[in-house]
Amino acid sequence: MPKTALVTGATQGLGLALVEGLAQHLTQADTVYLTGRDIDRVNQAVHAMPGGGAQVRGEVLDVATPGAADRLAAQLHARHGGVDIVFNNAVMRVGPDDDPRAIVEDYAEVNNFGTTRVLRAFAPLLRDGSRLIVVASSLGTLHYLAPVLRDRFDGLSSLDEVDKQVAAWRDAVRDGSARAGAWPGFVNIPSKIGQVAAVRALAAQRREHDTAHGILLAAVCPGMMNTSTSAQWWDVSAAPTPAQAAIPLVDLALDPVNPDHYGQLIRNGQILPWAPAVG
Repeated sequence: MPKTALVTGATQGLGLALVEGLAQHLTQADTVYLTGRDIDRVNQAVHAMPGGGAQVRGEVLDVATPGAADRLAAQLHARHGGVDIVFNNAVMRVGPDDDPRAIVEDYAEVNNFGTTRVLRAFAPLLRDGSRLIVVASSLGTLHYLAPVLRDRFDGLSSLDEVDKQVAAWRDAVRDGSARAGAWPGFVNIPSKIGQVAAVRALAAQRREHDTAHGILLAAVCPGMMNTSTSAQWWDVSAAPTPAQAAIPLVDLALDPVNPDHYGQLIRNGQILPWAPAVG
């Protein structure tokens, strides 16, 4: 059966590199959907794709819009009967000069509620042997959260519970109370922890089914990349390009499933521990 893949946030950077990598490794019978919020940028990205490999199709998808992921999932189900690879990569970037209180609502809407919308929409479409992968970060572990806050994200059993905890953090940032508490000032940390918690929560519900059907559900850390956004925070002159960073992610999507990776955060094929070691 021809394969169907989808990448969110794919008009630039890592998302664009993921589309290109998937298209080059799949066959002409397969389809890779390149999605983004702006139709002009989507079309430009599709037209700039190298030839060969899978067909690349553009679709508008704003993960911050309630119902948008569900509508696209329904369209892909009607066209293809299911999906084989989904990369949730859409992200709102934040700079050092941004006021967290001013941006946190939009930030959480894209990065966190957008993630859970994609998981809810596309998990039911997964065919045998498929992959559902959330692009996150090594910052998305409990190591980077104060011990007093770790229970908020640990052991959650549903995406609704994850959304509830993310909303509580968002509200604390927005009203300024997070500054007086134990929350880290860098909003990327709780956001990434929320993304990994979402993968873990969904995995807790689906593990038996997915294991029996060869399905991988995981979060992945691409590592530091040489991008203009990262350059606002760190010296990334020696860091890999998005195209280089995409290679192990594409491998994760196409290589045989390692059962140990299920529900975990993966970087370069290795599991990053969710919680600090005890003792």
